Amino acid sequence: MTFSNVKLIFAREVCDQLRDRRTLFMIAVLPILLYPLLGTSFFQIAQFMREQPTRILVVGAGSLTESSELFEDQCFAKHLFADPKLLKLHFAPDKPKTDRALAEADVNAQVQSGDYEAALYFPPDFSARLDAFRKNLADRAKGRAAGRTNIKLISTLEVPSPKIFHNTAHDKSQLARKRLAEVLRRWSDRIGDDNLRASGISIQAIRPFLVDTTDVADARHRGGAMWSKVFPVLMLLWALTGAFYPAIDLCAGEKERGTLETLLSSPAQRGEIVLGKLLTVMLFSILTAILNLLSVSVTGWMLLTQLPGFGLPPPVAIAALLIALVPVAALFSALCLALAAFARSSKEGQYYLMPLLLVIMPLVILPMSPGVELNLGNSLIPITGVVLLLRSVLEGSYWEALQFSPAVAAVTLLACWMSIRWAIDQFNSESVLFRESERLDLGLWLRHLLSNRKPTPTVAAAVGCGTLILMIKFFLSSAMTTPSGFGGFVHTVLVTQLAVIAVPALLMTFLLTRSPRQTLLLKLPSWWAIPAAALLAVVLHPAANRLQMVVERLYPINESVRAALEEMQHVIGQANFWSLVLILGVVPALCEELAFRGFILSGFRHLGHRWRAIVDSALFFGLTHGVLQQSMIASLLGVVIGYLAVQSGSIFPGIAFHVLHNTLAVANSRIAPEWIPDSPLARMFVTPVDGGGCLFTWLTVVVGSLIGVLLLIWFGRSPCPMSAEESLEAAIERGEHDDLSPTVEQAPSGAVGIGRLQNEIA
Repeated sequence: MTFSNVKLIFAREVCDQLRDRRTLFMIAVLPILLYPLLGTSFFQIAQFMREQPTRILVVGAGSLTESSELFEDQCFAKHLFADPKLLKLHFAPDKPKTDRALAEADVNAQVQSGDYEAALYFPPDFSARLDAFRKNLADRAKGRAAGRTNIKLISTLEVPSPKIFHNTAHDKSQLARKRLAEVLRRWSDRIGDDNLRASGISIQAIRPFLVDTTDVADARHRGGAMWSKVFPVLMLLWALTGAFYPAIDLCAGEKERGTLETLLSSPAQRGEIVLGKLLTVMLFSILTAILNLLSVSVTGWMLLTQLPGFGLPPPVAIAALLIALVPVAALFSALCLALAAFARSSKEGQYYLMPLLLVIMPLVILPMSPGVELNLGNSLIPITGVVLLLRSVLEGSYWEALQFSPAVAAVTLLACWMSIRWAIDQFNSESVLFRESERLDLGLWLRHLLSNRKPTPTVAAAVGCGTLILMIKFFLSSAMTTPSGFGGFVHTVLVTQLAVIAVPALLMTFLLTRSPRQTLLLKLPSWWAIPAAALLAVVLHPAANRLQMVVERLYPINESVRAALEEMQHVIGQANFWSLVLILGVVPALCEELAFRGFILSGFRHLGHRWRAIVDSALFFGLTHGVLQQSMIASLLGVVIGYLAVQSGSIFPGIAFHVLHNTLAVANSRIAPEWIPDSPLARMFVTPVDGGGCLFTWLTVVVGSLIGVLLLIWFGRSPCPMSAEESLEAAIERGEHDDLSPTVEQAPSGAVGIGRLQNEIA
């Protein structure tokens, strides 16, 4: 890679973007104007945000005596409500005693019709019973004072409860109910205090102490606690926004202007072009985020200085934000650049912003949940780990942030590298760069799909198959209930495996491809491939067992999910071992391998990268497992099985691995502790677990993993059948490594790099 070419491309793209007034407005002008205007608008709108009074119908209040101290001047007493005017009371005239049900029905109708936001209904005998109850308490207190102890509390003087009528379909009615409930609670507490005094009991008997709180937060970090909920989210969103629009202009915009071909025909390699454009997009992404953070900081500080404990974030937090902004901007810039290269036009490229936000926003919002904290498991989640780390720094938890910063940095840099590789691959694919705009004709598209079938499915067909399986599984899982016996469990497994996974894949195979045998990899491998795959499943089982425990420790299973799994385990434990091997080992292996290592993997092979095809099919394989922890392990095992299928060119080694892995898992759950010999040699490899099963020691895990690596290397030495796209990509990579592209001094005038590279491949 020649960095002088990268520098020239970077300078060219920056100058081109600086000539665009829209880019300058988004980066420099909008942040300066946006937040002051929002602050001014907030003060203007706040004038209309005052609390509005709610209309309350009061029924049966005429019988209340003045000693109740509930009402004053046709309002609630001031000591019961901070602002009595917020509840506008309408007192219904007292009527002769009627049927209580009819009276309540009339009140209910008036609230439901919207005449009143809520109603407060007192039963006809409420006041009399309340006065009698209080009089009885006073008589008991006087009797005890006079030495008489024969006066007892009359149990029949139970006071009926007032009733609040409200309508949950209207927000104002719910607000009225909340206000009424608060008034009645304070009134009830006040009456209770008076009753205690009348009974000669101190109020401290029921409230012996009050709780005093002390804020130990440092004054410098009190403001940081608020900023920690604002700055990370704003930084990520503006870094994404600042990267998206320049990337669209630098790729899709150049396609429309017809200047992309000129750039591609230059002596610069594709990687150098991508790196130059990436640095440009990163620059604008970082500037956009910084200017927006500065603007919101100044505006927020000026508006909120009156709040107690508010202040600017500490300088260390500002430095952490700036450091974290660089890899985050690189990640978003690479993603936006790849999507922009895929788009046919600027208009199409703008449509990709919403899907990108839908993928990133959950990762940004997840750290805002109260129960989510910075730990090793959460730090391994892309984007989420960055937000949690910045939140800890802004809150002043420097040691906690320092502990997990290496994990967050490693995951973020890995995601950056993968995104950059994806962007480079997009620029290496001429079918992506020079896609023409087309109009969708559904009938013509279906006829083309069925008449121009290829031996193996397309990438779009593979994605459609995986998505269809996930959708069917989601709706079917919602409709199905937890089986109560083994027969129901067998029915659930068969329906899931056959109807949800196998049938869609087989139907799409026969409808969309010309060669089901080639699509499903139904050919015999080398004689040693199946035994080697079975041995690989045995030696990797201890590592998978330990890895499952590590995943569950990093991401604990929800208690309700754990209870459901234990119930399912109880149902499984009642079945015969070989029946379980058939249902949990053989059936899933056949159905899932035909779908994921057959149809889906064959379609993803047209991407031109076998490892990307393996990983993508493994991700779909993992997502079909309902529990997150199982999905993570299944995805890793899916990568191993996919590698076996690619290297052997057959689905049968993967089926052997899958069957044996599931069988070993079933067998492990059936091992009783007394079956493991109580000898030092046996305890070097396995240890019994209470409740059944065994735990493999680290010696077993390490030895088995080493043997597994050797077996995978052995598989890697076998000749791998490649698709046409993979052969083309391999030739392109060989051409780049052999320095086929001419340097600036050697390049002939008008040399077209794409045509020369195609000639070299031919």
